[in-house]
Amino acid sequence: MRVLRVWDPQVTALPSFDPGTAPAEPVALFTAWFGEVVAAGEVEPHTMSLATADAEGRADVRTVMLHDVDERGWHFASHASSRKGRQLAARPYAALGFYWPLLGRQVRVRGRVAVEPAEAAHADLHARSTGALAAALVGHQSEVLSSYAELERASQAAWERAEREPDVAVPSWTAYVVEPDEVEFFQGDARRRHVRLDYRREGDGWATELLWP
Repeated sequence: MRVLRVWDPQVTALPSFDPGTAPAEPVALFTAWFGEVVAAGEVEPHTMSLATADAEGRADVRTVMLHDVDERGWHFASHASSRKGRQLAARPYAALGFYWPLLGRQVRVRGRVAVEPAEAAHADLHARSTGALAAALVGHQSEVLSSYAELERASQAAWERAEREPDVAVPSWTAYVVEPDEVEFFQGDARRRHVRLDYRREGDGWATELLWP
């Protein structure tokens, strides 16, 4: 795999990043970078890695979708009964990772995870597609599946119910928000002089520092 090139300057022109011009808080920079990667044509820029830990402290990671980002933090949703939901209930702390290869950028977020009100979860789910609602109605996320035929039957029944009852409640669907205490922005450089700007929460504000690549 060492022959595979990363950020080949003959193929990819990476933007520069001057940390001296960065805003005082990380959400503003994340929002700006997100807009830039969308404009650059990044595929599914709202996908992110979500890392949690189980009761024994063993790490777990999966890809989920970012639903929103605001002054509270980074929002996503899942079933409370899923593996990630159970892990967050036991250890309400998580890390997020975004990778946008078109611009050579990464963002890492760490912080406590809070559960939002049930009304927020309901609104989140019903703002999405019929397919998303049907998948939530199927449930059983992370449980053992006896056969694919069982999934097909459950999925078909869920689709029919989602179309018949578009406002149906899914009690296990839960909205979460990662309330950050650290956010790192990484701008890649073809000569490996990467820029890493780290925000750390201090009281009601943020302190920033550069990190070696």
